Amino acid sequence: MSLNLGLDYLKDSLDSMMESLKALEERRERLIKGSRDVLMLCSKAIVNIHINDLNTAGEQIARATSIMGELRQVAMDHPNLQVYLVSAEAELVEARTLYSIVREYRVPVTDGLSIVSIKAYLLGLLDCIGELKRQVYDRVREGKSSDALRLFGMMESLYAMLLPFSAYDNIVQGVRRKVDVARMLIEDVRAMLTEEVRRSAMLEVMQRVEKDVEGKVEKKR
Repeated sequence: MSLNLGLDYLKDSLDSMMESLKALEERRERLIKGSRDVLMLCSKAIVNIHINDLNTAGEQIARATSIMGELRQVAMDHPNLQVYLVSAEAELVEARTLYSIVREYRVPVTDGLSIVSIKAYLLGLLDCIGELKRQVYDRVREGKSSDALRLFGMMESLYAMLLPFSAYDNIVQGVRRKVDVARMLIEDVRAMLTEEVRRSAMLEVMQRVEKDVEGKVEKKR
C-alpha cells in the first residue's frame, strides 16, 4: 500500500529543474571541448611564432579567437560555467600578446580581446614573459642583438607593470607565483645578455689587436 503524501504538485517544478540542469550540463561539455580546441590552437600558434611562421600563427590565433567568442556566448549569464574558460582565455592572451610583440604591434587590451576575465588576462601576460625569454635567446643566437634587447625590454616592462598584482593573490590565485617565476626568468636573461655583451666586447678587442699585429707585420715586409 503506497502512502500518498499529496506532493504531486512538485513534479512540474522538479521536471523544470531537471531540464535546466541537463541544459547546463550540455553547456559545460561544450565549454570543455571548445576550451581544448582553443588551447591546442594557441599552443600551435606559439610554436609557429618561435619558428617564425607568423602567417600560420596569425591564422591559428584568429580561429582560436573566433571559437572563444562562441564559448563566451555559451557561458553568458552563468558565472559558475565561466571558470571553464579561464585556462583557454589565458592561453589566448599569451599567444596574442607574444604575436603582437614579435610583430611590433600594440599588445591587446581586454577590450581588444572581447573582454576576458581579469585573472585570465593577468596570467596570460605573465606567461608571455617566459615565451619572450625564448625569443631573446633565439635573437642572440641569430646575432640580432638589437631585437634581443627590444624583447628583453618588453619582458622588463611587463614584469614592472604586473608586479603590483601579486598583492591580490588571494583573489587572483596563482598570480604571485607567476610573478616570482617571471622575476627569475628576467634575471636569467639579464645575466645571459650581460655575458654576451662582455663576450662581444672581448671579441672586438681581440679583433683590433689582430688587425694591429697584421698591420705591423705588413709594415716590416
